[in-house]
Formats: sequence, structure tokens, C-alpha cells
Amino acid sequence: MANNMAIKHFLQFNDLNRDELEHVFARASWIKNQFKTYQQYWPLQDRTLVMIFEKASTRTRLSFEAGMHQLGGSAIYLNTRDSQLGRGEPVEDAAQVISRMSDIVMIRTFEQEIIERFSANSRVPVINGLTNEYHPCQILADIFTFIEHRGSIQGKTVAWIGDSNNVCNTWLQAAEVLDFNVHVSTPPGYEVEPERANLYGNDHYEEFADPMEAAKDADLVTTDVWTSMGFEAENEERMRDFADWQVDSDMMRVAAKNALFMHCLPAHRGEEVAADVIDGTQSVVWDEAENRLHVQKALMEYLLLGKIK
Repeated sequence: MANNMAIKHFLQFNDLNRDELEHVFARASWIKNQFKTYQQYWPLQDRTLVMIFEKASTRTRLSFEAGMHQLGGSAIYLNTRDSQLGRGEPVEDAAQVISRMSDIVMIRTFEQEIIERFSANSRVPVINGLTNEYHPCQILADIFTFIEHRGSIQGKTVAWIGDSNNVCNTWLQAAEVLDFNVHVSTPPGYEVEPERANLYGNDHYEEFADPMEAAKDADLVTTDVWTSMGFEAENEERMRDFADWQVDSDMMRVAAKNALFMHCLPAHRGEEVAADVIDGTQSVVWDEAENRLHVQKALMEYLLLGKIK
């Protein structure tokens, strides 16, 4: 690395503090404007991003690969099936080699432990592109999207309806760092596990048995698929368990008058969300999807170059 900064990773949302996150959001806004006005901005010229995928993705690959190119760098795609990682090479050894040949690494995998072990042996910053436990880049994009539409999220209420999965865990972490509230409603047996979410306390979230109560007066209503990647064997059981946890127009009506709807996608209309909600006027899912590109560019800039005014 060209600078003398200590290596900083982004493995969980709370790896960055409030000041750092506000810097990333401000840079994302500026970088997005450069992109929209066709202004070339290549701060990462000659830098290389390695993207390691154990779990497939459309948005994660596209946003990181396009983003690195737009910052003047290059991106290399590695699938564990096509590399020595898929043939039993220790994660620690792979980290030593890959980080000597690149400037920054993004990993999308299963257990959080894998990315922790990789980063402990990496000479360059490592970004969590998704694990079973967390999805920090998604929540970066979601909060940036909220800020664009409604201003600061501090003191606001986010309603999470559905499974207490990696996206939910990350919302709960974000609420602690950025001082907002999350109302969580899950079916019985799918409740938040504070230790798995790596929370300091429960001051910033409240659990509701009734999803309509969770959504009441919320500034943002958000959800995810009922069956996350890796849990396909439970699909039929989950379809029954989550039947009353669909975000529909009735739920949006009890939320705040100008409430937004978000979904990290891909979405299943008629399951976790009604078509008239995700395709309706309160939905900002396409802005949210695009903003993965811009916040991740700002994140990579920060991890590699530090704070740029």
C-alpha cells in the first residue's frame, strides 16, 4: 500500500465509528454526483480489488466490479470452486498470497469466522460482501438511501419485518452506532439473537410479536426474503411460519405518513412483500440497489486512502 495508514477492515458495520461513517456517506454523495455528471474520478488508478465469492450474487459482484473500474482500478473475480480455496487450501495461506498480489479484498462467504481468519492474515483491507451473520455493505447503502430521501437517520425508527437474519443483525448494529431505533417483528422461533448480532445492549431495538405494531409510525419499513441463502431446506416450513409477516399496503398505512419501503433484493412479490408495495410510490428499492455502487466506492476510497476532503 502506498500510504502508511494502519490497515482497516470492514467486516461488521460497527468496525467504523459514527465519524467515519458520516465521512463515507458524504464521500458517497460526492462520488455519485461525479458519476452522474460524467466526471472522471480515478483515485484508485493501478489498484487491484480481488473479489472472492463462495456465495453467488448479482448486486455484490456488479457493484464492486463496476465501482472499482469507475475509480480507475481493476477487479479480479475469484470463485472458491475455481481456486485453491475450494480444494482445501487454508484460509490463512490464501490470505497471505492474495493480499501480496492485490490492494484490497472483498469476500462473500458463509461463516463470519472465515472472513475474520482471512483478515487476520491479510496485508490489505478486507471488506465483508456478506456472511451468514452480517451484510454491512447493504446497510451502508440502505442508510445512504434514507439520508438522500429523508435526511439524517438519527432518532428515526426502522421497522424490520421478517427473519432475524444477517441483514437484520446489521441494522441492529447500525442503530447502536448511528443512534436510531429498530422495531423488529419475527415469527416465534426466529427472534433476534443479541450475541449473534454482536450487540452491546438492547437500548436501540424493541421486539414485537405483531408486525403491525412494529410498523406503527415507522419512518422506514424494510424486509428480506423469508428463506436466506443456505437455508433452502427450510423453505416450506418458513413459508408457513412467515405467512403473516408480509409487508403489504395495510402495514405501510400504519407506518409514518412519508415512510419509505426498502428491500435488499432479490424480492419475491406475494411472499415477504406485496407487489403494490415494492412497486409503489413509497418504495426506494431501485435507488437502494444503485447506491450499493456509490457507497462501496466511498468505502474502498476510505479504506485505501483515508479521509479525503
